[in-house]
Amino acid sequence: MCRVLKVSESGYYRRNKRDSKPRARQLLPVEINNILSEHPDNDNYGIDRIQTALAQHGVKASRRTVYRAMEEGELLHKRRRPHGLTKADTETQDRENLIKRDFTASAPLRKLLTDITEVPCSDGKLYVSPILDCFNGEFVALEMRDNMKKELCIDTVEQLRERFGKALNGAVFHSDRGCQYTSCDFRVKISTCGMCQSLSGTAHCFDNARMESFFATLKGTSKKLPS
Repeated sequence: MCRVLKVSESGYYRRNKRDSKPRARQLLPVEINNILSEHPDNDNYGIDRIQTALAQHGVKASRRTVYRAMEEGELLHKRRRPHGLTKADTETQDRENLIKRDFTASAPLRKLLTDITEVPCSDGKLYVSPILDCFNGEFVALEMRDNMKKELCIDTVEQLRERFGKALNGAVFHSDRGCQYTSCDFRVKISTCGMCQSLSGTAHCFDNARMESFFATLKGTSKKLPS
């Protein structure tokens, strides 16, 4: 047969051996299912998170390849669109913003700012949650996690409470309107610490400009650091 096809015997057997092995593309759904089965929360993973998790497992695959593998395995999630979403009107938002873009303070622990920023790392993403004192720009608490769930923000406030205790009574604690900061558990934590919550207006990034400025500086500096 090799003479008829004009191929070498060694080439024929190499091709047979190669075709008998499963290709990386065929093994990808197996790797994805292994990642999803590692933890119940992993069922919510989308294409980007799966691609990052694969990289952490030593499997390199393009976003398009991951998408096709998840599509064939029926692992893609339908885009969820909220219905009946209630937004605070302009008057309510204005009343809830106690800072009013005045980021000065006459004494320590009177005005505190917070937010979350995402920092890309070689092995995934890091979420940083700091608390800044408007009096002198000092960071009085900071937590870092591999997720941005409400517990990240709650634990940051808990760290603040452990450091300063009753000195926080009457302090204004300002953030944006992210779901972490408007959650019931977070509001309870703020109240327990004796602080008054202040919230930026929707899509009003300048309402927390001092914190946004720090994040811009942080990310600009990190890009200049040697890898």
